[in-house]
Amino acid sequence: MSTTGMFGQGVGQVVGETPVNGQDGDNRNAADNGNGGAQRRSANRLPRISETGLTKAEVAEQVAQGNVNKVDTESSRSFGQIIRENVFTLFNAIIFVAMVLVLLTGQWKDAVFGLVIIINSGIGVFTEMRAKHTLDKLSILVASRSLVRRDGQDVEIEHEQIVLGDLLWLRSGEQVPADATIVHTWGLELDESMLTGESRTVKKGEGSEVYSGSNATSGMALVRVDAVGEQGYAAKLTAKAKVYKKTVSDLSRGINTILKVMTVIVIPLCILLVASQIRTVGGWQVAFSTGAWRSAIVSAVAGVVGMIPEGLVLLTSLNFAIAAMRLARQHTLVQELESVETLARVDALNLDKTGTITDGGIVFNQVVMLGTSDVVGPSADADIVVDAPSGENAVHASVTVGTTDDEKAAVVQALYDLSNEENPNGTGAAVLKALNAKGVRDEPVDARVPFSSARKWSAIVRGGDIWYMGALEMLFSGFAGEHTAAKNMVAKYANQGMRVLLIACAPGSCADAQAATAFADNPCLISASRPVALVLCQEHIRNDAEETLAWFRDQGVRCRIISGDSPATVGAIAKTVRLTGDREPVAMDARELPSDVKKLSTVMENVDVLGRVLPEQKKAIVEALHETKHVVAMTGDGVNDALALKEADLGIAMGNAAPATKAVAQVVLVDSKFSHLPSVVARGRQVMANMERVSSLFLVKTVYSALISLGVVCTFIPFPYLPRHITYIGALTIGMPAFILALAPNSRRYIPGFLGRVVRFALPGGIAVALSVLLTAWTLPGLMGWNVSKPGDLLKLRDICAIIVFVLGILVMARVAQPLKSWRGVLVAAFAAAGLIGMFIPIVSDFFELQFPTGWTLVATLIVLALSIVIFAGIQTIADLFGRLLACRPVFMKRKR
Repeated sequence: MSTTGMFGQGVGQVVGETPVNGQDGDNRNAADNGNGGAQRRSANRLPRISETGLTKAEVAEQVAQGNVNKVDTESSRSFGQIIRENVFTLFNAIIFVAMVLVLLTGQWKDAVFGLVIIINSGIGVFTEMRAKHTLDKLSILVASRSLVRRDGQDVEIEHEQIVLGDLLWLRSGEQVPADATIVHTWGLELDESMLTGESRTVKKGEGSEVYSGSNATSGMALVRVDAVGEQGYAAKLTAKAKVYKKTVSDLSRGINTILKVMTVIVIPLCILLVASQIRTVGGWQVAFSTGAWRSAIVSAVAGVVGMIPEGLVLLTSLNFAIAAMRLARQHTLVQELESVETLARVDALNLDKTGTITDGGIVFNQVVMLGTSDVVGPSADADIVVDAPSGENAVHASVTVGTTDDEKAAVVQALYDLSNEENPNGTGAAVLKALNAKGVRDEPVDARVPFSSARKWSAIVRGGDIWYMGALEMLFSGFAGEHTAAKNMVAKYANQGMRVLLIACAPGSCADAQAATAFADNPCLISASRPVALVLCQEHIRNDAEETLAWFRDQGVRCRIISGDSPATVGAIAKTVRLTGDREPVAMDARELPSDVKKLSTVMENVDVLGRVLPEQKKAIVEALHETKHVVAMTGDGVNDALALKEADLGIAMGNAAPATKAVAQVVLVDSKFSHLPSVVARGRQVMANMERVSSLFLVKTVYSALISLGVVCTFIPFPYLPRHITYIGALTIGMPAFILALAPNSRRYIPGFLGRVVRFALPGGIAVALSVLLTAWTLPGLMGWNVSKPGDLLKLRDICAIIVFVLGILVMARVAQPLKSWRGVLVAAFAAAGLIGMFIPIVSDFFELQFPTGWTLVATLIVLALSIVIFAGIQTIADLFGRLLACRPVFMKRKR
C-alpha cells in the first residue's frame, strides 16, 4: 500500500553507507543483522581484523601461571563439617553422656531417651546436605564453548580454557565468559540485567568493559580478556553468595537460650545428684561393693534428662520439616527448615520488580496516532486504534483525530510487518501476538532492514514508501524539525511506565525495486520522514501482584519495590499495583541515596520505590533496615539480587531466577508465583504460634526437673522417679500431644517476646509439680511407715510421685490446649485415658516399671493427688493475678502521674 500523498511527497533516493570495517559484502553489517544475525554467522565469516591474538607459547605460559578461566565449585562447608556441627553439639553431648552412663548400669530401658540424638541429628544433616548440594551446583556462568583468536586463527574452545589476555569473539546470543575490554565492536549490545538489575540492554563501545555473566543480545565484538576464573566479576559474586549462612529463627534462638541456661545448671547439678544418690545408698564404698552405684547413677540421670527439653528440639525440627513438605505441595521449596517461621516475623518486604511484580514479558498496549495536520503532537481525542488483549494490563490513551481509517490501517499493517522479522525481539513478539489476535496478517515487503542495536531502529520498504520503527531519540535525531510536542507526549507515557516506540514514514522515497535494494544495503534515515504514530508497550504485571500486595498491607508488612530500572517506570508500576493502597507511592533514584548506613536507614523509612539500584546498594538497603530493627525479607531473580538475599533475614527467589540467586535463597517459589508468599507467611505463623504453645509444655518439665533435683540434692533423698517414668509421662503429656497441637491451624500474627511468654507460662506449672512431688517424697514415707532404702517401699513412692507428675502434666496440657470445647478437649481426655490404661497393660507396666497402687497405698495416692491439684490451682491463680497486675501497672502509673 503506497502512502505517497498521504504523508507528503517523496524525498529521493537514499544515501549510501560504507560497509563495516571496510569488509566485503559477505562480512558487512555485523550490527545490521541484529538479533540472531551474528548467531547464524559462522567463524569463517567474521570481520577481518589485523590482531593475531596470543601465540601457543603465550597461552602455555598463562596456563602454567594458573591464569585460566576455572573456578572452585565446592561450597564453604564439607560433609565432615556438616556432620560435626549437627552431631557434636552440646545438647547431644549431654544426652549422649547420660545415655552411656545408664547403659553402663545395664538398665537399657532407662536409656531410650537417647534415640532423640539420632533422629534430630539426622534431620539436621539431611537439611544441610541438601543446602550444600544446591550450593555446589551454583554457577552464574553457563557452560558453553567460546571462540578465541590465537596465532591469527579463530578457534573454538571450552570456556574453562580461556586464558588471561585472550582475544575473544562475543556474538549475539552468547554469554560473556570472562571480564574483558572491547577492542572492536560491531553494534554489540549486552543484557546486564542479571548483574545490575537494569532490564534494558546496554550498548558497548570500544574501550568499554564487559563483565562475565552478562549476555550479548545483538551485534558482535572482539574483546581482550582482563580477568579469568576467580578474579572475574561473576566468580566474585558467586564466591560471596556461596558463603554458607545458617538461618537462625526466633524459635531456634529461644530454644538455644534455654539449652545454654540449662547447661550451666545441669553440669554442677548432675555432679551433686550423683554424690547425693551415692550417699543415700550408704556412701561410695558401699555403693561399689554392693552394686548400688547403678541405681544411684540411674536416679541422677532421671534428673538430668528431665532438665533437658530434648523433645522440644526434635519437635521443632519435625515441625519445620512437615511445614516444608506442605509448602512443597504448593510449589514452594524451602531450602532451610528454620526459614519456615522467619517470614511470620517479617515487617519489611523488599520486592524486585522484574520477576516478582512483573514476569519479564512485554505486553503490547496500543497505537497512538499522531495525525497528519500536526505532526508534532495530538490535537484531540478519539478512539483507540488497537487495544491490548483482555486482562493484559491495557492502558487506555488518547488517539488523535484527523486520520482516516485507511491511514490507521496502513500504520497498523506497517507495525505488523516491521515486527515480523525472522527472530523478533520481546517487543516485536508482543506486537505480533496482539495484532494476530486482531486478525492482522503479514503482507509482502519490497525490502527489509532488520532491527539493529547499533541503530535502534528497523525499516521496511513497500510500494515506494519507507516505514521506520524504533527508539524515539535515534529516529528524531535523523529527522528534520524539533517535534517538541511529540517528545512531550512520549515523556508523558514513559512516566506512566510505558515503553514507547515511534513509527515514521518517508513516502515515495524508493521509486523502484533497485532503490529499495540500495536502501536495504545501505540503510539511513530520511530527514523529511514524518512521525505518524507511537507504539505503547509495557512489562506484563503478574495477575496476582495487586491482590498479594493488598494482603501484605492488611497484615502490617511494609512492601518496597527495589529495581535497576528508572524510578519513573518502577513508580508507575507500583501505582498500578497499588503498592501503598490509596496513597501515592514515594519513588526515588538510588543514585541520590546516602552511602552511610545510618543515614540510609532514615531515608528508607519514607521511600516506597527505588530505581537505578546497584547490587551493592540492595545489600546496603537491607543493612539499613536492620539498623532500625526491621525483620527483612527480599525477593529477587537476578544475580544482582544474590548478595541482598543473603543479607536479608529471609531470601526468596523465583523459580526462573539465576542459579546463584536460587542457591542462596532460603525459599524458592518454583513456579515463580508471587501469590504463594501469603501461604508461606501463614505456614510460618502456624509454626511460630503453635510451637510457642508446645514449648511451654516442654519447659514445664525442665522447671520441675531442675527444682526436684535441687530438692533431692539438698535433702539427700532418693530421686522420686526413674528415667523410664519420665519417658512414659513425657510421651503422653508432652511429646505426642505437642506434635498434634503443633500441626493445628493457627493464624495469629507474630508477637515479639516468645521466650519471655514461654518462661512466664512454664514457671507456675513447673513450681507446682516440683512442690507437690517433693512434699510427697519428704512426708509420705514417714506417714506410711515406709523405709525408702528397701526397693519395694521405694518403688511404691516412685509410683505415687510418677502418678502426681502425670496428673499435673495433664492439667498443664489442658491449659496449653485451650479452648477445650473442641477436638482439643477430646485430645486431653484421650491422653489422660491412655496413661491410665497403660498402667493396667502388663507389657507396658513392666517395661516402664509402673504399678497402679492398691489398698492403703491407693488411699494415700488419692489424698496426695488431691493436695497436689490444690497446690497447682493455687499457684496458677496467684500467677494469673500477678500477671494481670503487671499488665495494668503501666496504665495505673500513667494515671497517677
